[in-house]
Amino acid sequence: MQLTYEDITILATGSLIAWSCALLGSFLMLRRMALAGDAIAHAVLPGIVIAFLLSGTRSSPVMIAGAATLGLITTFAIETLQKKARLQADASIGLTFTFLFAVGVILLSMLAGKVDLDQDCVLYGELSYVPLDVWITSTGTVLGPRALFITATLFIVLLTIITITWRPLLITTFDPVYATSIGVNSVFYHYLLMGCVSVTTVVSFELVGAILVVALLIAPAATAYLLTDSFRNLIILACGLGLVAVAGGYFLATAVDASVAGSIATVNGLLFMAAFLFSPRYGLLFRKKRTAIIH
Repeated sequence: MQLTYEDITILATGSLIAWSCALLGSFLMLRRMALAGDAIAHAVLPGIVIAFLLSGTRSSPVMIAGAATLGLITTFAIETLQKKARLQADASIGLTFTFLFAVGVILLSMLAGKVDLDQDCVLYGELSYVPLDVWITSTGTVLGPRALFITATLFIVLLTIITITWRPLLITTFDPVYATSIGVNSVFYHYLLMGCVSVTTVVSFELVGAILVVALLIAPAATAYLLTDSFRNLIILACGLGLVAVAGGYFLATAVDASVAGSIATVNGLLFMAAFLFSPRYGLLFRKKRTAIIH
């Protein structure tokens, strides 16, 4: 199959989103906060709508600011419910994100005629439209798809932040108590990570939708977790698996004329099942084989 310019553009954009999500998802999973990423991915919806209502524009900086604010509010609300209401983490996350996401859906429904936001776009996204929205300069020069520049910038910024804060992020991920004892501000790095998740979510919303953002945040990192014990390797593997999921999902969607986002999420699930069954060390079948040999 010969790839066209449109195919390459869609695959590049999807891969950049997958890599951004894999970077953050690796930390979220080891912090046992995978569902918090899910909560933020849904809860930022009212922030996007409110930002549009206040500004009257779909400008990326405005949307990102609204989403980041709601993402931090979501994180704060989850922690407050855990500490003050003595709820379990899963109950706090479930209450917070379902409430905020429902508020966002209601706002979209009530203001459907006034707000230039599409519910289907927010939920499902559509990578296939990436080549249609091009960046044109004031002189009329076409630079290429706008989404490609935005997602590339997002990935570079996230990679830079993680590289600069690698050591404190690593320490607060594995042992926040020890991090606090040596003077590392665990709370700051916690909210820094959640802010990055919020920004990544809103940047990815229109392109892949909330559902696929959640899948890309969790599935590649969870799959990589079954394949390695090294955190650096886990991040590299998660990025590679994200790339495989995007490419496999896109070609599957093209072959059967299905949703690109849905197909990518499906491939993510298949990759996880393969690792769950056949991982050399942690795979279900290999564990049974070793148990049989021992007995």
